[in-house]
Amino acid sequence: MKKIFPSASSRRADIIPLKEGLEALVRAYRLQGKLDEVTIVASWERVMGKAVAQKTKEVYVSKGKLFVRLTSAPLKHELVMAKTRVLELLNSEVGAQVVTEVIFL
Repeated sequence: MKKIFPSASSRRADIIPLKEGLEALVRAYRLQGKLDEVTIVASWERVMGKAVAQKTKEVYVSKGKLFVRLTSAPLKHELVMAKTRVLELLNSEVGAQVVTEVIFL
């Protein structure tokens, strides 16, 4: 008996790039919002700089609000004054309006 194998051209029709497959998976499971939040937290040091990151104890996102716990009161005061700029920088890092408010603790 002779086995019939699908031709290489018929298999190629089902193949999609990995990037498209992952994007479809993220859309199917509605994970884009959570991925954006994780990206914001992960990019805190890169966006704000090493000096600010060293005085940062904790960064997390909850319900569209970014909470940042700092160890320096003068830095906290300065960042509160520049809150809108921090918000713009972080949202532009992701390319979407992920965080609506920044709260410094």
